[in-house]
Amino acid sequence: MGKRDDLIAQYAKDLKEKCGMEPDMDLLTKVTIGCGPSIYNADASTVAGSQESELETVKNNFLIKKLGLSDGPELRAAIDEAIETYGKSNRNKYRAVIYYMLTKKFGKESVYG
Repeated sequence: MGKRDDLIAQYAKDLKEKCGMEPDMDLLTKVTIGCGPSIYNADASTVAGSQESELETVKNNFLIKKLGLSDGPELRAAIDEAIETYGKSNRNKYRAVIYYMLTKKFGKESVYG
């Protein structure tokens, strides 16, 4: 197993233990690959849930550009919900896990088809 496989296993564990969901491993793998090299960077691999600029980046670069959603208040509400589900007190909110939850929430799995 490579480093990416180890990270995917960690993300799956977080989804099960911290978010209470059974991960679709195929989709989780595709979302992780879609994050590119950022998953190997300590700072870029996580989402700072209390940083406004970070939340805007998730909204603009992921929800709007990657998933093709239209801007609106429901995007920010979904990000807040994902962070709440992950647990605000969790220091490491992995980007791939947040993106996975958002992909599932909006039913955009086909983006990773």
